[in-house]
Amino acid sequence: MDILSQILLLREELDQHNYNYYVLDNPIITDYDFDLKLKQLQELEVKHPEYFDENSPTQRVGGAITKNFQTIAHEQRMYSLDNSYSKEDLLDWEKRIQKQLGDVPLEYTCELKYDGASISITYENGQLVRAVTRGDGFQGDDVTNNVKTINAVPLRLKGDYPAKFDIRGEIILPFAGFEKMNQELIEIGEAPYSNPRNTASGSLKLQDSALVAKRPLDCLLYSIVGGGLELESQFEALHKARDWGFKVPQEARLAGNLEAVFEFIDYWDVHRHELPYETDGVVVKVNSIQYQEELGFTAKSPRWAMAYKFKSEQVSTKLNSISYQVGRTGAITPVANLEPVQLAGTIVKRASLHNADQIEKLDIRIGDTVFVEKGGEIIPKIIAVDLKQRPENSVVTHYITHCPECQTELVRNEGEANHYCPNFYGCPPQIIGRIQHFISRKAMDIEGLGGETVALLFNNGLVHNYADLYQLTVEQILPLERMAQKSAENLVNGVADSKNIPFERVLYALGIRFVGETVAKKLAKHYKNIDALSKASLMDLILVDEIGERIAQSVIDFFENKENTIIIERLKEYGVQFEVVEKVNLDATEILLGKTFVVSGVFTEFSRDDLKKAIEDNGGKVGSSISSKTDYVVAGDNMGPAKLEKASKLNIPIISETDFMEMLKES
Repeated sequence: MDILSQILLLREELDQHNYNYYVLDNPIITDYDFDLKLKQLQELEVKHPEYFDENSPTQRVGGAITKNFQTIAHEQRMYSLDNSYSKEDLLDWEKRIQKQLGDVPLEYTCELKYDGASISITYENGQLVRAVTRGDGFQGDDVTNNVKTINAVPLRLKGDYPAKFDIRGEIILPFAGFEKMNQELIEIGEAPYSNPRNTASGSLKLQDSALVAKRPLDCLLYSIVGGGLELESQFEALHKARDWGFKVPQEARLAGNLEAVFEFIDYWDVHRHELPYETDGVVVKVNSIQYQEELGFTAKSPRWAMAYKFKSEQVSTKLNSISYQVGRTGAITPVANLEPVQLAGTIVKRASLHNADQIEKLDIRIGDTVFVEKGGEIIPKIIAVDLKQRPENSVVTHYITHCPECQTELVRNEGEANHYCPNFYGCPPQIIGRIQHFISRKAMDIEGLGGETVALLFNNGLVHNYADLYQLTVEQILPLERMAQKSAENLVNGVADSKNIPFERVLYALGIRFVGETVAKKLAKHYKNIDALSKASLMDLILVDEIGERIAQSVIDFFENKENTIIIERLKEYGVQFEVVEKVNLDATEILLGKTFVVSGVFTEFSRDDLKKAIEDNGGKVGSSISSKTDYVVAGDNMGPAKLEKASKLNIPIISETDFMEMLKES
């Protein structure tokens, strides 16, 4: 046997043994024999570097150093899931589905919801090519080198896999591995890690993949995405993923109705504590891929999936004091400082008290014994007071009347729950918070500049608003604490690079109250530039799709403030993008201008996304549901009966994709 054949055979054997051990939990050789084969392969690869393969089993030990994790856009957005906390929520969800699909038989796939770090892994021709964190759902960090060290993640696939696809799942840290890591830290006098989920997430961002390789991370997969996959159901997708070599938990079940879903939930609400890793609920998905496509997505979540969250764990502890934090909008948040207590795998020392009404409603007093739970298993909150243990000398809590930072008298607007510090341009936490928001990843994404550095710059008098960032020099920054030449240069260069950030993200970065990412995109797309937006009237703004009166009034208030207009003019001078840069599509027309289309069914010439893009590229608008404003329904095979019935009732023309293509040819 020649050298290359020996190497290929060893790689194939070791891949199979890895699969047996880490995925099937059924090893057929000893660790000693495995190590001998791995050593043999390493020696052959060292002697014959011409046969190097980045996906060889020998590469799992890591060693690659990543200084900066590259930001990668997801080809298919990673949506978050809507949460439910009762069976009634799931019944309401099913009613919404049936309203959209009509009276069709529904099956559901039930999967456990794993508490880890979300990951999207891309495979091409059966080879792992990229692994990207969830990030903000639109883009994440390239952590390929680190993910390759996780033995449960196949570097090569087997079977009838597609040419290219992404598979999504969770990187987790099983309890046994977490406890072992903590024990080792305790033995050398180091502080233990707080919980498995955060440790798993933090492991993915370690710069040295050799360190990641030493951590007992696992990867559980649950979703395949991509074009031309020819999958008919979610349950089939799980089976296919197992066949290709992925670790897909066996607990998933197919449910013929919601009663079967409830049985699955009830069973795992009791037995989840027997699992070797953290789970905080059950994910219920419409099983049919066709129905999933028909149902589509909201701005944040798929309509065809729902996460049922198990009831949160509760503990009692003592309330030692109440402090007050000032946010970037001036909102005051009261915080309970607690006697440290273990809760759902973490040590809890603080909990939000939300606002004055919540404090009054619960009659929370310093010295009380309080019940704490984690809302959605994440954020600690006080849910009640144990009045039986209240000290006799307890004093009623009076909410503060002045800002704890600048001593300005607080205001509370009619109809709002929060108190605010009105000293918008003079209160330090507000100024620092606005600049921190401006530089954040979803906004201007300024490399080399973090939240602590912003505070450092402000406290040293170098910045008073976010426009000041564009005047910073290396010479000004160097004298600051922890600032070396390279750090200062990176900061200045990062600020300069932010001038290329598109208008929609600049608009979000300005920090206009109630204008989040989605609203900023809507406003940028409608008004095209900052000048047109700044001149818009209240009624003009309200007429923009999904913009309500509260958002509209906030936009007007922002531009009526002279300080804001001065800052914007400065940012313009520095070269920040304040208008939409239209991408030229040579095939685009305006033949569909003023027409609204609804897309339904399965198509042969287009994918649904490509069809929607073709509509928009030619001036049309894509609607999510049929209404009297719909001009055409583009229907493919297996169009939803509810949409068919509604279109017929409203006399809306139903056209095929061939009709649609003919419509475009007319241009």
